Amino acid sequence: MERRIIALAAVLGATGIILGAFGAHSLKQLLKPESLAAFETGVKYQMYHALFLLFVGMTSLISAKAKKAIFNLVLFGVLFFSGSIYFLACDDILPFSIKKFGFITPIGGLLLISAWVILFLHIIKRKG
Repeated sequence: MERRIIALAAVLGATGIILGAFGAHSLKQLLKPESLAAFETGVKYQMYHALFLLFVGMTSLISAKAKKAIFNLVLFGVLFFSGSIYFLACDDILPFSIKKFGFITPIGGLLLISAWVILFLHIIKRKG
């Protein structure tokens, strides 16, 4: 499980850097400042959770079951939260409107928060 967690961290980190550069260089001319700021928020949260997964993958403070839950929550949380933000930020330049799927963003946020709560609960329950 640790290999999968760290591999996902690497993928999220690499794609976060790529998307950040894409936003800063290619989208800067196409998006309104507030849309570009939203895009950057998606990148930040993706990168935060890449680092979070690195910690989770390398720690022995939590169980394999908790690691698996955190892995899944972060995977889907980043896809829903950051992914929807990327599309919503680019709504003006897409050939279709994505705004009706905006409800996905808070679901992704809830999944990410849940991953952190699982870490917290496992750390405080740990003896020693």
